[in-house]
Amino acid sequence: MRRSFAFRLAAAFAGVGIAAAALTVILVNLSFGSRFTGYLQSQQRLRKQQLVAALADSYTRMNGWNVTNLRALSPLAFMDGGTLRLLDASGRVVWAPSESDLAGPMAAMHRQMMGGGSLGPEQSLPITVNGTTEGTALVRLPQSGVLPQDLAFQASVNRVLVFGGISAGLVALLLGLLLARRATRPARDLASAAQAFAQGDRSRRAEYRGADEFGDMALSFNAMADTVEEEDRLRRTFAGDVAHEIRTPLAILQSQIEALQDGVTEVSPTELESLHEETLRLRRLVGDLETLASADAAGFTLAMEPVELEAVAQEVTREFAGPFEAGGVTLTSGLQHVIVDGDPIRLRQIAANLLSNALKFTPEGGKVRIELEREGDRAVLSVSDTGVGIPPDEIPHVFDRFFRGRDVRAGGSGIGLTVVRELVSAQGGEVGVSSEPGSGTSFTVRIPVASSPLPTSFTAPSQGGPSLRVRRRR
Repeated sequence: MRRSFAFRLAAAFAGVGIAAAALTVILVNLSFGSRFTGYLQSQQRLRKQQLVAALADSYTRMNGWNVTNLRALSPLAFMDGGTLRLLDASGRVVWAPSESDLAGPMAAMHRQMMGGGSLGPEQSLPITVNGTTEGTALVRLPQSGVLPQDLAFQASVNRVLVFGGISAGLVALLLGLLLARRATRPARDLASAAQAFAQGDRSRRAEYRGADEFGDMALSFNAMADTVEEEDRLRRTFAGDVAHEIRTPLAILQSQIEALQDGVTEVSPTELESLHEETLRLRRLVGDLETLASADAAGFTLAMEPVELEAVAQEVTREFAGPFEAGGVTLTSGLQHVIVDGDPIRLRQIAANLLSNALKFTPEGGKVRIELEREGDRAVLSVSDTGVGIPPDEIPHVFDRFFRGRDVRAGGSGIGLTVVRELVSAQGGEVGVSSEPGSGTSFTVRIPVASSPLPTSFTAPSQGGPSLRVRRRR
């Protein structure tokens, strides 16, 4: 049977309250019993002192033991139902009131009134007058704590304690229910929001704003929901962009092929070149989609080896010379000799994606520069352009998957920079961007230079993406 967290929390509150109440009852009962016994014993000592003082006073007033005067002490001697024998200094019995006609019934009556408690052992109490022992009182008094009235008093106190413990337990249960429901209300609200979100209500958010762990959970949930909602929007936009990108070359291919089939146009180098260009366009789009699928599924496979990053950058720069010239954009370079541990193919892909991105957003007549230098234990590769720049509010999202700026007019799948971030991170580096709208943008990649050899095989985590399998080339 499913039990809510609030019920378990209330049960825990009640359990703690009941345990505390029970422990209090036990401790109070033990403490009270000990103190009550001590009180009874002190009262008994006081009775002995009173009896000894009365006998000594009688001896002093009568200048010796006078039985007639001693009989007047019978109420004091037998008020608690005990027995008494008085011996003189020589040990002879002077007075045994329990054996007289008056004292016997009085002692019996007192014992009956006191509940018939058992008597303790006989005790000797010396009677001292002016520093001289003039006699000895042999007394037997009821045992402390065994009289019915004492037991009844202890029982009544125990009943009060038990009742108080039960009452405290019930109060703890009620307070536990109230506090548990109040304490778990944010969790219930968060669970409700999560359930609604899982069922498709992407607009649902947690409302709790407390400055505690539940508040942090609500903020984290809302941030996650915002991210998921934004990714859904980007995916829809991406799907529409991909459909548009595919539709155009397919339509051109279809029309040109049908024209060739119908004999409207003849097969010529111009027609073949047009078909080839559209095929390359589709190939680039499919390549972007394959790269994205690789990042989402199995991750990037890196073959690590010492790489002359200068040579890689020079090769990519030469390959892009033609497209830059065709676009009327000046491409310059300033490259230093730096060796890094990395995958040459993936390093080339990083440089190519950055140059391709710069070409897209740099208008005719603009400039792009690729630079490579060493800063400490890092190789720094930067690509700067004089293009349109990036608005400040979009800079945190330029590496997000599917992201394309609101003012973007250039084509593309919107995942090139995401791939750059994944590849740089996989090789132990980091990538950053700085931009000024209307003045241009600069992307900077920092990768550790070659130092100690890498192990033959290891797994490197990718920030924001899947794990990357890395193997060392020999």
